[in-house]
Amino acid sequence: MSAKSQFLKKLHARQPAPVSFSSKSQADIAAFRLRMGLLQEQMEEWLVDTGLNVETFGVLVTDLLVEGGAFDIPGIVLRYDDRAIRFVPIFLYGQSVTGCVEASLHSAGGVTTLGRLFMRSGSVNDWTFNSQDALSEPGRVFDDDAFFDLILALLP
Repeated sequence: MSAKSQFLKKLHARQPAPVSFSSKSQADIAAFRLRMGLLQEQMEEWLVDTGLNVETFGVLVTDLLVEGGAFDIPGIVLRYDDRAIRFVPIFLYGQSVTGCVEASLHSAGGVTTLGRLFMRSGSVNDWTFNSQDALSEPGRVFDDDAFFDLILALLP
């Protein structure tokens, strides 16, 4: 056995075993958690030099299509003065959707729903955004432009 083969064999043996899930819903929940973490990181990158910070909070999502009926997942909040935009996971499975997050503005005037982000919608595997008045239309890719359009509501 060559030195390279020995090295690769030993390296492979040290790698953690791939995580296996007992069901598709468990794999989808893990993907949802991962994607929420990546979304948080992306928001932090977009907000560099703005003075705004991204915070997380726990959310218990109830979904009757998941064994156990509920699971924990992080939500995201952005604050500016006395206003906040909360990104709250609301369901895992919907009509041709896997992973849904509702974005809402919280201010002294109350709570205003701004729209929804979908983790996977149909054949699209990136986050898409639909404003509250266009929930039934095809979503817009949730990129930095869509993000800043959405969080503009933070500024009175």
